Amino acid sequence: MSTITFTPQVSYSARQVRLTRRGRLVVFGFGVLLAFALGVWFAAGSVATQDAGVEQVEVVTVAPGETLWDIAADATAVTGEGDVGAMVERIQEMNSLDSSMVLAGQTLRIPTD
Repeated sequence: MSTITFTPQVSYSARQVRLTRRGRLVVFGFGVLLAFALGVWFAAGSVATQDAGVEQVEVVTVAPGETLWDIAADATAVTGEGDVGAMVERIQEMNSLDSSMVLAGQTLRIPTD
């Protein structure tokens, strides 16, 4: 009597990954979110003004007891402009100040032209 041996051959086929409709939507949403985040990150460094050219400024540190009016008066003396009130408004706009209150040690950009 003879013995027949049978060796079964097992073949494994790699399964392909298939995305469902919801999976494709999640991947697309993630890509859009990533593109938006990168756009915001790159745009954060840009600075734009309505005026053409570059405005010359001087950085001043506020001394104890000094007011924005004092700083503007000194700036008008240097630039030759006569209106201190207009200079106060210009300094407030340039430094994004809500009021004319400044603190000792605060640094301000002052126009020099």
